[in-house]
Amino acid sequence: MTWAFSLSAECGAEQVAAEQVAQHFDGLSWVLSNGLQSQCQSAVFQDLEGSWWCQVCPNSISQVGIDASDVAYQMTELGILLYQQLQSAPTFRYALVGLEVDEFRTYSELISEGTVPNFPGLVLAETIWRSQGTSTLFRPFSPGYVWQPYEGEVYKPLMVSPDLKNKLSELLVLP
Repeated sequence: MTWAFSLSAECGAEQVAAEQVAQHFDGLSWVLSNGLQSQCQSAVFQDLEGSWWCQVCPNSISQVGIDASDVAYQMTELGILLYQQLQSAPTFRYALVGLEVDEFRTYSELISEGTVPNFPGLVLAETIWRSQGTSTLFRPFSPGYVWQPYEGEVYKPLMVSPDLKNKLSELLVLP
């Protein structure tokens, strides 16, 4: 199973808005602290509600999830770089970086809760943030946008190591 690490930005009803965000990222390249080069590839798609999305996927990154601490570090570094680039992106409504974040919430799902969801890294247009109650978890991100600061990606050894899972199971057996 492929796990995509990406930035997903919901851009509203106009396809051209998503295409402009995609162009802002497409082909962008970085050399990471470990020496690897990662280049962004962008795609535009429409959700079931008719809203347009831009998904930005950096290459040279694990596609099996976070199976080691160095992968979490690399994804976090890329996440920070994606957010830095997002600060100067064309108009979007909301965005998030992480594993499997494509279409993480449709617009109606996002606003139906009546409060802003608690997603570290969520960037919202100020108009949406105000309409949902101006949560104090959010900080200024760029002109017209706020965000709940990104916390990075996390490696959970129990999720990927059968040996550790067995040791935990042994611990949980009552004497």
